Amino acid sequence: MEIRPILSTLRRHKTAAALIVVEIALACAIICNALFIVSQRWDSLRETSGIAEHELVTLYLTGVGKQVNADVLAREDLAALRAVPGVTSVAIVNQLPFRRGSNNSSLATASDQKIPTLNAAMYTGDEGAIRTLGLNVIAGRDFNPDEYLDWTELMTQLGTTGGVPARTMPLIVSRETAEKMFPGEPAVGKQVYMANIPLLIVGVVERLRRPNVQGDGNSSYSMIMPLRQNYTTGGYYVLRVKDPARRAQVLHDAVDAVNRVDPNRLVMAQKTFDDWRSDYFSDDRDMMGLLITLCVALLLVTALGIIGLASFWVAQRTRQIGVRRALGATKGQILRYFQTENFLLVSLGIVLGMLLAFGLNQLLMQHYALPRLPLLYLPIGAVVLWLLGQVSVLWPARRAAAVPPAIATRSA
Repeated sequence: MEIRPILSTLRRHKTAAALIVVEIALACAIICNALFIVSQRWDSLRETSGIAEHELVTLYLTGVGKQVNADVLAREDLAALRAVPGVTSVAIVNQLPFRRGSNNSSLATASDQKIPTLNAAMYTGDEGAIRTLGLNVIAGRDFNPDEYLDWTELMTQLGTTGGVPARTMPLIVSRETAEKMFPGEPAVGKQVYMANIPLLIVGVVERLRRPNVQGDGNSSYSMIMPLRQNYTTGGYYVLRVKDPARRAQVLHDAVDAVNRVDPNRLVMAQKTFDDWRSDYFSDDRDMMGLLITLCVALLLVTALGIIGLASFWVAQRTRQIGVRRALGATKGQILRYFQTENFLLVSLGIVLGMLLAFGLNQLLMQHYALPRLPLLYLPIGAVVLWLLGQVSVLWPARRAAAVPPAIATRSA
């Protein structure tokens, strides 16, 4: 196909051609970045927490009026919850993965280290927390029964010993935390420091996602301390069920159980962990839906623009088409002419669009902490727009190729 006549025709219709090129460039820039953001959100939706998500239900209580003997009530709650049919284990933890807030602390490998090695989510749990959450201990061990402290007891110790506990507290960390703290070395048996508090790593779990990505930005930096809390200090009752299909019934029975222990409390939240996760990612799902809708609408508008321009040019070139048909041009040659013309316009738009895509990505990186746009998304956007252009121009091109030479000539 001779390109020179096509370029000559496009020079005579600069404004219309430029509008299509700009439309395609904008579509390319927006679609490439939108697809990248959607893929980022999709990866987030698929992220694992490291706990037995589908087997867990949670209760969050708050007291009514002044609370007396909250630790005793918590132990009675735990006994009542363990007696609920279908419950395999129960624990109180201070926080859970996929929550908006997060309790974090810094860890260092030396007491006088000025800049901490990392910032990690600080989980606390009572006896059975590791088993209830379903965490997989891949090195070391779980906490021993005599290593657990009540939260109030620890606070008392810190107040009477100058901020340092009476004994070195044990610690369990996630695999990513262990690798960051001691790269290439086993972490079990190593001492680390949380401010001036010495901690001894006794175990490593395969994964425990932090509630919310903060600090270093790594979602897997987390640690667990053997501390008992109660509902007045912000603890969650976590129940692991034998049959995930009965979670709703277990949750209902669990609320009745704690109300029988003490009805003078409010159940602020009663959810399965899947519900917590769904709520946490609701904004991501909404954004994905919005961006996909935007991409579809943008592609539709671009396709309509290509169809409209091609139809206009077909109407304007009826005599030219008729002359070419009379001189022996086949329908296939007329069809390829318009397809080649469209391919050139789309290609120019894609080149400009790639530059705009990188510029837009720089703005997103600066203002929204989005990672750099991978080069993979540029050919994906280019292929989508090339295919869209060829499909969109097909109907006007076929209509042009179908014009009989005699009728086209009489239209002069």
